[in-house]
This record gives sequence, structure tokens and C-alpha cells, in this order.
Amino acid sequence: AQLITSKYQYGLPLYRQEAMFKQYGIELSRQTMSSWIDKSAIRFAPLVERLKDELLKQPTLFADETPLKVVKSDKVNSYMWVYCSGQDSPVPNHSIPNIVLYDFHNSRAATCVVDYLDGYRGYLHVDGYQAYGKTQATLVGCWAHARRKFIDAKKLQGKNKAGKADVVLSLIQKLYGIESRIKDKSIDEKYTARQADSLPILNKLNTWLEQNQRQLVGNSKLIEAANYLANQWQKLIRYLDDGQLSIDNNRAERAVKPFVIGRKNWLFSQTTNGAHASATLYSIVETAKANGLIPFDYVNACLDELCKPEPDIDSLLPWNIKL
Repeated sequence: AQLITSKYQYGLPLYRQEAMFKQYGIELSRQTMSSWIDKSAIRFAPLVERLKDELLKQPTLFADETPLKVVKSDKVNSYMWVYCSGQDSPVPNHSIPNIVLYDFHNSRAATCVVDYLDGYRGYLHVDGYQAYGKTQATLVGCWAHARRKFIDAKKLQGKNKAGKADVVLSLIQKLYGIESRIKDKSIDEKYTARQADSLPILNKLNTWLEQNQRQLVGNSKLIEAANYLANQWQKLIRYLDDGQLSIDNNRAERAVKPFVIGRKNWLFSQTTNGAHASATLYSIVETAKANGLIPFDYVNACLDELCKPEPDIDSLLPWNIKL
């Protein structure tokens, strides 16, 4: 449990852990630690599969992906995909469980997400990556992505110069202001507020798009941002349809961040088996954190049960476990 949380919660590479143990007179090679971690990941696999069953029952999900270099692979870039439900941390009376699951593939192909979601037909919050469109889910766009593109466009306007990007950014800011105001409201109250307050702002954005998109010249970033807005429009306004939906995909982007921070420390995976083990153990650690559990305690308790001949998997779900 110490090795797992040191690497997957705190981003401590095995070679640094090896050096730390050596300071205390403990000879523990990174090869041995790697073997233990891989074997632990195999033990955790049934629990991750059980969490996936729960994930795919939820009405709304979030997804993202990020590159990962695998040394012993013929692919230049492999990918770690992340799928999550619920919130980043425990929320009283919230009906959707907080789950974060990682899935490693040697590819960014659409088959990765299609196979993982296995016919899922709920709402899926995503960025503009086309692979998600191959799934059977109803896609919900990300206003944070759209906003970033207009921020990039604003930078090309020149310092302290107002321009077309500012108009869009101001309207997007108002959309987020509404979300901030209603974040603790019920699903029905969110739906009502968005129809009353967000819809008119979205209509203004659509009008801006109709009047400006084809006339834009010069600022390539502004053209790119406007095209993104136009291409993603139906997905971007979909959050109006249901109070359970989010205005953006930040839930998944935040879930990717611990992996990205860890990757900066250990840089790559040696093998595809190691990458799959990392996906399993990041899933366990991040799901524990999202449920307000101390990852070390959770991992330790899970290993005790998972090493039994017939472990009780349901008792290990984060909302069931007794620590």
C-alpha cells in the first residue's frame, strides 16, 4: 500500500523510493517493487471491473484522454483514457457515485472509447475530439474548451485592445456566472434557471456566430475559435436539456491532472503491462480520493480482502467499505 500510494498518489517514481529505502538500510530494488505493484494491480482488477459496472449505469459521464510514452512499444504515443462520474469529492445527498477510472491503450482510435463504453447510451461530457462521436452516447460539449480558444484569439488582438473575442468571452463569462449561482440548486431548479437565464445568452452567442463567422479575416486563432464554436454548437448547448448536465468537461480534465503530474515525475512506462497496472492503480487511488477516503487506508484494506480465495468485492466499493 505504501509503494502504491507513494507512486500513484504522490507521484514518487520507484527509483526515488528505492533511494529512500536505501537511506534506512533497506535493500529494495525497483524491479522488486515494480513486480509487487504489477501483482497488486492484478488483485485489484475485479474491483475496477465492478466499479466500471457501476460507472456505466450512471446517466451522465465525463471522458478525456492524454498521451503516455511506453518504452517497449512500437507506438510513438500511447494513451491513457479517463472516465468518471459524480463529483471530485463527497457531496451530501448526491445520487451519482464518485468514480474515476483509467483505461490504457496503445492508440487514440475510436475503438478504444467505443469498446470501453460498450453501448452506453447516457450523456457523455467530452471535448471536440471526433472519436467520441463514434459512441452511442449523447455528447455534451465543453464551454471551457471553447473559452480557451477565444482567450488565445484575444492574445492576438494586441495588449489592452478590445475586439470580437472580448464579446464572446464576456457572454461565456455570464454563462459561468449563472452556473456559479445555481451550483447548489436541485436538478429541476438548474434546468429552470438555465432555460430562463442561460438560453438568452446562448441565443446572443449564436447571433454573433451567424453575423461574424464568415467575415472573419486575419486573426487565425479567432477563425479557429469561431469554427470550433460553430462545429460544436449543438453539443455545447446540450447542457440546457437536463439539470444533471455540466457546462463543461472540467470534471474529466481534473481527473486527468493527477496522472499528468505523476507522468512529469516518472516520464514513461517501461511496458504495456506496466501501463495497464498504472491505469488500474490510478483508478483505485483517485476513486478513493473522490469519496473522501485516505488512499493508503483504502488500498491496504482492499488488499487484505482481495488476497482471500473468495473476496467480497461489493464490500470494497468506496461507499460500502468500513475503514
